[in-house]
Amino acid sequence: MTTAALEPRAGRRCQNMLNSLHSTLYFAPETGEELGALGITHPKAVNFAVRAAAMGAVGAGAVTAAFYNYKHEAVARHVPAVWSVASPEAVLAARARAVDRSLRRLLGEEAVASAEITEAARLALRAIEGCSRGARPLYSAHADLPVPDQPHLAYFHATTLLREHRGDGHLAVLMAAELDGLEAMVTHTATGKGMTPKWVFVTRGWSQEDWDAARGRLRERGLLDETGELTPEGVALRQEIEAETDRLDAAPYRRLGAEGVARLTELGAGFARTAAMAGAFPADLLGKA
Repeated sequence: MTTAALEPRAGRRCQNMLNSLHSTLYFAPETGEELGALGITHPKAVNFAVRAAAMGAVGAGAVTAAFYNYKHEAVARHVPAVWSVASPEAVLAARARAVDRSLRRLLGEEAVASAEITEAARLALRAIEGCSRGARPLYSAHADLPVPDQPHLAYFHATTLLREHRGDGHLAVLMAAELDGLEAMVTHTATGKGMTPKWVFVTRGWSQEDWDAARGRLRERGLLDETGELTPEGVALRQEIEAETDRLDAAPYRRLGAEGVARLTELGAGFARTAAMAGAFPADLLGKA
């Protein structure tokens, strides 16, 4: 086992690169096409199904709890009804087809067949050996899935596991900070690194009225000012949240070691950059506007 010390935030930087490629799934037209062929056509139903399918035919409550920042009423409009249209097993198979098609389009056939993606898959899968299941429902559900044989799909599988491992821990930190799902998104957007309100409304089911109410609660706590910017207390809280999330998510990157993390970050950044340049994400996805 590797025990080399990591630079501060090394694991976070690595995971950010891996998550950038993983997140392409939710914006890829191939995802809608493959699930549409199963009869799942509403964009929110597609989103809930592809991410929740690993947990089985769960109800709206389980999805809202595990996803955290979605409006429960938006979830309940599609879950558990979506499982009467297609089983979780069928959705997972469709998701794999969508990932295969979208990565070939975004990265190119040469990259998909490259030694670099094989190396990235090997490193990411080694990191997963340091993950833990306790209190991590989305990670644990995905950890039950088999590792695909093809390197680009194995890499995507590993990025999913590392994303959900960090995400599950992050939710525990948000709860400890007494931020509900929408308040967490408002504060993240205020950093300039989160989704714009437009995309929060489109993807998470919240309204402008909900957003404004959350901002009001955060102003009462002294975390936002009257213009919607983070106060010094708000900035400090977001920094504490990320630092504590780093602590809870450190084990897989310790397992990989400093050299392995640096190499995986380098490879992941290259794949993420290629995907972004190929138009993987909407231009107005991130920011404060």
